[in-house]
Amino acid sequence: MRVEAALAEQGPVAAGGLVPESPLQAPRKGRGRQKKVGSTAPSAVQRLLEACKEVFADGGAGIVPSPDNVEWLRSVLGNIGASDVGLTQNASYFQQDESTGSLPITYLHIYECDKFSIGIFCLPPSGVIPLHNHPGMTVFSKILFGSMHIKSYDWINVPHNTDKSSNFVHSTPPPGLRLAKVKTDAIFNESSTTSVLYPEEGGNMHCFTARTSCAVLDVLGPPYSIAEEGRDCTYYRDYPYDSCYGDINTMPNGNGAYAWLEEKEEPNDFVVVGAKYNGPKILEQ
Repeated sequence: MRVEAALAEQGPVAAGGLVPESPLQAPRKGRGRQKKVGSTAPSAVQRLLEACKEVFADGGAGIVPSPDNVEWLRSVLGNIGASDVGLTQNASYFQQDESTGSLPITYLHIYECDKFSIGIFCLPPSGVIPLHNHPGMTVFSKILFGSMHIKSYDWINVPHNTDKSSNFVHSTPPPGLRLAKVKTDAIFNESSTTSVLYPEEGGNMHCFTARTSCAVLDVLGPPYSIAEEGRDCTYYRDYPYDSCYGDINTMPNGNGAYAWLEEKEEPNDFVVVGAKYNGPKILEQ
């Protein structure tokens, strides 16, 4: 799933994030440019762009902004609504196609550079962005309207040859599977706070399922990249923990908190089309 810098046609794209704690830190940057006296106030999207430029200025794969910058960008996103990006639930992206009876997911490309990308995912009712990862990324997601179920996971590193006091079974994981812990399994809507995921925690692997038509504003830092090894999107299928191990008594918090993830090809029925962003224009400054 990739976001192309000049997305105008149908193509694969990237997805958004969840709420965690904070890991590695990048140097703290400033708090935006001073507005010139007499100038027109910048749009909410313009303010978002300028904030992203500062937050991700020293960024790269695996580099996480400082906690202050994470909260600053989360606050900027939290003040953006659907009207600020020129989007309504009456848009064609959410209208049922009578000829096919279904709608694809639509991605509105706003901005991309090698440090970060900004875009909007428009999901029709029951639209699904399948379980996938965000290698080396810090991802911010703000639901603009509608509601969706989000399930996310983080990897668990199971030590080999553990003793009886360990939380994990004394065994080797099944071939091709890796143990993960559920981070989030809940419904989110436009009243939910902006969510954040990190390279190693916070629900780096997640799946979106729309309960109603909904739109999600995403910021990825850095974007996916097939030019960098290990920076492309990987898809997974998940299995309940006890589907591979019958004894779950050694697992903390019960079976539901853990699952086995297996890599898979991008699903053939996962269709994302690119469309033009028609909200307020953004200017390079």
